[in-house]
Amino acid sequence: MLNLPPSIIDLIDPFAGCFYGVTTWMKAQVLLVGAILTPGKRVVSEVLRVMGLSQSRQFAQYHQVLNRAVWSPLELARVLLRLLVATFVPTDQPLVFGIDPTIERRRGDKIAARGIYRDAVRSSDSHFVKASGLRWISLMLLASIPWAQRVWALPVMTVLSPSERYYQQRGREAKPLLERSLQMLKLLRRWLPRRAVVVVGDNAYAALEFLDGARQVNVTVIARLRLDAALYEPAPPYSGRGRPRKKGKRLPTLATVLANPTTTWQTLSLTWYNGQQRSMEVVSGTAVWFHNGKPPVPIRWVLIHDPEGKYDPIALLCTDPQQSPLDIATWFVQRWQVEVTFEEARRHLGIETQRQWSDNAIARTTPLLLGLFSWVTLVAHRLYTQHPLPTIRQAAWYTKALPTFSDTLALVREHLWTAYPTFRISKDEPNMVKIPRPLFDTLISTLCYAA
Repeated sequence: MLNLPPSIIDLIDPFAGCFYGVTTWMKAQVLLVGAILTPGKRVVSEVLRVMGLSQSRQFAQYHQVLNRAVWSPLELARVLLRLLVATFVPTDQPLVFGIDPTIERRRGDKIAARGIYRDAVRSSDSHFVKASGLRWISLMLLASIPWAQRVWALPVMTVLSPSERYYQQRGREAKPLLERSLQMLKLLRRWLPRRAVVVVGDNAYAALEFLDGARQVNVTVIARLRLDAALYEPAPPYSGRGRPRKKGKRLPTLATVLANPTTTWQTLSLTWYNGQQRSMEVVSGTAVWFHNGKPPVPIRWVLIHDPEGKYDPIALLCTDPQQSPLDIATWFVQRWQVEVTFEEARRHLGIETQRQWSDNAIARTTPLLLGLFSWVTLVAHRLYTQHPLPTIRQAAWYTKALPTFSDTLALVREHLWTAYPTFRISKDEPNMVKIPRPLFDTLISTLCYAA
């Protein structure tokens, strides 16, 4: 039985019903706490070492929690989503999510779902880089964190999306990335039937079938739009003869609107990617995006132009024509936090260091580690609310005014270490080694910030 603080227990207990059997649930708690405290590789053996179980003869049972035990990562995602929404998003505000695929670089012949993909992080328009690994689709809640004073992308649901070759080798029909993403949105709508939901993606999600499917489940999608997209006026009223029209008169392309000297621009102050306010010129309108053989989708398009010329023009679409250009641009810029979360999870939570070969364990471990990012944020929010904001780690060469995820993880680690049996002073444990307080504080700080 783990000796955990009440603040940790309150945020662990809601997940107990997702596991079948008390034994599995207790071992899952050991893996959860060990994954937070472990620096370096997030493998089960290292987790057992940091939890003081390196001599346990039942070590295989902890592996079985990931590769054999009966529980659903989607059920955990539903509970995590409920906690995040209740904590960070007021009931009168829409829920904004970022969705994006990422590549987990993995090698090994026994990893069945592994494929070769374009590495979007390392590639550019003139340089193509391939990566071997697993492709995941992650849906993250874009929430404002009060004590961080900025928006964080908190992973909620992460799903494996194998390559087309994976399905061909098994004689199954391939399920493309957009189709699997649409399934995630349908599940999200089932979990949140009464809340306004906005999902922000990159240009890969600017596909008419995907946008139309999202509209049918009442999910608003924002994505980048091509400057040469075929835009039309709405279809005229049906005259009663022949087939109803899907579109009206062709409108000028956004490239034409951008180059037209008579275009009337509106100046808006936007919170840009660096977190600073920036004056940008914006023009917007409504249209129907249509292509032969595809469903027509009514959209609001937004064209953003930097008057200083430091950034290329950006064209956005929103499947809800009633949304304002300011909200559309603001939500799209917030999507960049998804990439920040991917990087933080790789650096501090050991993404890409797992070594499972079991298909079941592979499909569970990465979603758990990304979900751990959100759960650690929940615990830190509880700690920051109950106690004054602790001193952030500083150095003479680096000053920091607000906590980042590394500080958040260190705070939660320190909170757990104080409850760990190694640091309890009791008459039943007379074997103690006294060390100076400065040395003790240095050791704890170094351990808490170890990546």
